Amino acid sequence: MTEALIAAALWGGRVVRPLRLRENEVYEIETPQGRAALRLHRRGYQWPGTIRSELWWCAELARAGLPVPVPLQMPDGGVVATLPGGRAASVLCWLEGETFGEAGVPLAGPVSVQINRHATLGHLLAQIHRVTATLTLPDWCTRPRWDAAGLVGEEPNWGRFWEHPQLTPPDASVLVAARDWVADRLAEQGVREGLVHADVLRENILVQGETLSLIDFDDCGFGAPLYDLGTVLSQDLYEPCYADLRAALCEGYGTRNLAMVDAMTLARVLASVGWAAPRLPPGHPVHASHIARAVMFARRCLG
Repeated sequence: MTEALIAAALWGGRVVRPLRLRENEVYEIETPQGRAALRLHRRGYQWPGTIRSELWWCAELARAGLPVPVPLQMPDGGVVATLPGGRAASVLCWLEGETFGEAGVPLAGPVSVQINRHATLGHLLAQIHRVTATLTLPDWCTRPRWDAAGLVGEEPNWGRFWEHPQLTPPDASVLVAARDWVADRLAEQGVREGLVHADVLRENILVQGETLSLIDFDDCGFGAPLYDLGTVLSQDLYEPCYADLRAALCEGYGTRNLAMVDAMTLARVLASVGWAAPRLPPGHPVHASHIARAVMFARRCLG
């Protein structure tokens, strides 16, 4: 909490309460500009230059009228602070709403509502990508790459998922084949890359009435725009109405390239296996669930 108090003071604010104490620590704070979210960034994942690039993109999207958080400046005009000990901090304006849903929990409410929300989300992602395509990136803009190398290369961003220590030999073989399959699809399509959110999970989507907002751009980077649809669908794979949700999301986005959407969904569930390996203790149930999901969807795509 000491770091949060120090960081909040740099924006002239005070800590109200902790929100998420995970990879990034997130706190609700009160600032002279009003309610805001303070992020204490995980050491070794992003650095001030990449965080500044993320915040620049958010500011540009918000300037275009899109429902994303606006970075707040410190009195000196900066948007990223380096705390004693080297940890980076940033502050974003507060967005109202309830989360779209929870990881691992079936979507609540009528199927028709979830289908409509997926269509709305697809439309929002299309708007974000269209606006992004018109932007001129500053020379200093730097973010990770969610391209073939970053997803299924020799050293993927989230680790060599096919070497997860809890994989059985048969399941490892499936993930190796899936890795090759995704690489082939990306090579065949000749994907146009741009800035993508890269983490459009339920907890990062806020719902307020009929309006959706997108938060937590911490994983954003350069990749295929349809990867954002894949991250959405990675959490829908066990929904009974999955086909309808995928159709609504794609229709809202304006794509009929279902083969690439499936490839990007597979890329995400594979990456998630790699993400879990170094972050969670052995025996944590997420290892088994992520592996089972990846193997299931890989077999569906390869079959």
